[in-house]
Amino acid sequence: MITRTEISPLAKARIAGFLYLFGNPFAPFFLLTLPARPIVRGDAAMTASNILASESLFRLGIADLLYYYVLSIFLVIALYQVLNVVSKNMAWLMVIFVLVGVPIGMLNELNNLAALQLLSGADYLNVFTTGQLQALAYFFIQLHSLGLDIQMIFSGLWLFPLGYLVFKSGFLPRIIGILLIIACIGWVLQSFATFLGYNLSATLITSWGELILGLWLLIKGVDVEQWQKRALESA
Repeated sequence: MITRTEISPLAKARIAGFLYLFGNPFAPFFLLTLPARPIVRGDAAMTASNILASESLFRLGIADLLYYYVLSIFLVIALYQVLNVVSKNMAWLMVIFVLVGVPIGMLNELNNLAALQLLSGADYLNVFTTGQLQALAYFFIQLHSLGLDIQMIFSGLWLFPLGYLVFKSGFLPRIIGILLIIACIGWVLQSFATFLGYNLSATLITSWGELILGLWLLIKGVDVEQWQKRALESA
C-alpha cells in the first residue's frame, strides 16, 4: 500500500517524463549537431576560424552538455523510482551504466575547452606558431568527437536494462521496451563502427524509443493498479 507521505507512482512517472523531455531540450542539438558544424575536414585553419566566429555558441554547447550529463543522473534516479518494482537488479544496472557514462562525457568536454584555450591568443602561447596552435586545436576537436563515440556506448547500453524493465513491467506498453532495446543496439553499433573506420548513422532508429517513453510517462504515466501489484510482489 502507498503511504500518505510517499509520492504516487503516477507522479513519479510524470517527473521522469518531464526530465526526459524538458529537462534539457537543447541537448540533442549540442550533442549530435553542434560538434560537427565548425569542423572543416582536413582544414585546421578554417575549423579554428569557424570556432572563433561562433565562440559564444561553442561555449554554450560545452556548458549545456555538462548540464545534460548532470541532469542524466537525476533522470535515471527518477526512472529507478518508477521501474525498480520490476527488477531491482536490472534497475541498478541501468543506473550503473549512466553513472559510468556521465564522467566520461564530462571529462570529454576538456577536449573542447583545450581547443578554445589554444585559440585564445594568450601570451604564454606565443612560443607556438599560428599554424601549430590551429593544428593542436583541430586535434583536440577530433579527440572530442571520438570521446563522444565512447560516451555513446554507455548512452546505448543503459537503454537495454531500461527497455527490459519497460517490456516486463506490465504498467507500460511493451512496444516501447522493444524500441528502447533496438535503440541500445543502434547506439552501440554506431560507436563501434566509428572505431572500425565506418560511418554508420543510427540516429533515426535510436531516437523514437526514448521520445515515446518520455511522452508516455509525462502524458499517460503508468497503470497505477499494475504498478502497485508489482510493488507488492517485489516487497
